[in-house]
Amino acid sequence: MTHNAPRMRQNLGHWLLASTAAATMALAGTNAFAANDLPGKGVKVHPLKSSIAEESFQTQLVMKALEKLGYEVQPMKEVEYPTAHIALANGDATFMANHWNPLHADYYKNAGGDAKLYRKGVFSANAAQGYLIDKKTAQAYGITNLGQLQKPEIAKLFDTDGDGKADLTGCTPGWGCEAMIEHQLTAYKLRDTVTHKQGTYSALMADTITRYQAGKPILYYTWTPYWVSNVLKPGKEVVWLEVPFSALPGEQSGTDTKLANGKNYGFIANSQQIVANKTWAEHNPAAAKLFEVITLPVGDINAQNFMMSQGQNKQSDIERHTNSWIKAHQKTFDGWISQALAAAKKP
Repeated sequence: MTHNAPRMRQNLGHWLLASTAAATMALAGTNAFAANDLPGKGVKVHPLKSSIAEESFQTQLVMKALEKLGYEVQPMKEVEYPTAHIALANGDATFMANHWNPLHADYYKNAGGDAKLYRKGVFSANAAQGYLIDKKTAQAYGITNLGQLQKPEIAKLFDTDGDGKADLTGCTPGWGCEAMIEHQLTAYKLRDTVTHKQGTYSALMADTITRYQAGKPILYYTWTPYWVSNVLKPGKEVVWLEVPFSALPGEQSGTDTKLANGKNYGFIANSQQIVANKTWAEHNPAAAKLFEVITLPVGDINAQNFMMSQGQNKQSDIERHTNSWIKAHQKTFDGWISQALAAAKKP
């Protein structure tokens, strides 16, 4: 899951140095599509995303594809995941490009599930998540499993506020991972020795990285694709911790989280999917088909997120990244548009 900086710069170069031919093809494609009566003409689209800035890239890509189909795409609005699912189900918004399956299974079900929401295809597959500690502490004390933090002497290594308990850099309140972590702390009997530190995730991780750079032990939750694993690289600076056994809440209860390699990090690999209002999707077959067929590799999301972490995080930067990605993958992008247009023409 981890992609190093040279590889990312190579990816970035690939996007930004996209050939003139690709740009010409994009212009030709625009003119060809504009000549038709586009299926999205006169139809407004209201996109949602969470407070995670790094989800803007994926959302922008979908928005630009919808614009190509003639839809009047409004600026994306930030709403946390539980509220976003309900807003989509109620028809107060159109789509969200960052529904994590199965992490958001309860949000999906509680909002009405398949009766009210449209969810087909996989936008981005194989997203990992779990708990990590710095490699130096792991090796010095033989820590390989989260369950070892039941021991006060082990937990105390990760104490940042002097109360003797390990401080776990965790999730922003309202995210799917919050429920997972809270459930697991109870299941693994860690309540007496571990504190789940919550707040704005990016700010918490900035403090965690500062602690690491000062040579202090760190304990945190993260996921991929996200820039953290490019700063604290698993296997180099940090290591994944296994969990004592599989323990998931709600709809995922009873799921075996052991991976194919025999490791169990407490979470199964997730897929990011586009979720939309079902009624809207049924009335807009072109958009529905687009939501089903559009895909984005985890590595490309990681690369773009890394650029954001290096200061290219303004809206204009993200738009430039998205346009560059499209130019570098013009044939693929035009293929999505063609499939969507064909779906609109079906009786």
